[in-house]
Amino acid sequence: MAKTKLLKEGDSLPDVTLVGAGNRPVRLRDLVGGKVLVVYFYPKDDSPGCTAQACGLRDQYEDFVAAGAEVVGISGDAVASHERFASKHRLPFVLLSDEKGEARDAFGVAPSLLGLIPGRVTFVVDRAGVIRNVFESQIRVGEHVRRALELVRALAGTAPAAAPQASAK
Repeated sequence: MAKTKLLKEGDSLPDVTLVGAGNRPVRLRDLVGGKVLVVYFYPKDDSPGCTAQACGLRDQYEDFVAAGAEVVGISGDAVASHERFASKHRLPFVLLSDEKGEARDAFGVAPSLLGLIPGRVTFVVDRAGVIRNVFESQIRVGEHVRRALELVRALAGTAPAAAPQASAK
């Protein structure tokens, strides 16, 4: 596969179809429209960082849904691995298999850490299919969740009000 540059804010969601639960094809573009889409690429099911990230998304999932978003995780693991991972950690969102690396290539998600570990990148895509935010970090897994939820809430107009500032007397 040809290497592409990491997609950036303002780019369109690539038209890729991956394999989901039950070996059913899932076209990413079919998921946008009524909802904001949080697409996160992660290295491997059940690895420590990936489990922490997935469980962080699980724990905030109702907040994502309440703000009008859907979460989709993508890795190169097989569907059976995703199904075990989702069941073990009670993950309520979609996990898609990208065994051939087509989605990683389309999004430009390159391997990190000397090219040995698949990259960890989160994209927030608005209802029109436009990428509104890209966050890439192999180790700051909690930051992926925090930033995505913050932007989803802003896009939905449901961002929490800022705490009142204490006045100096």
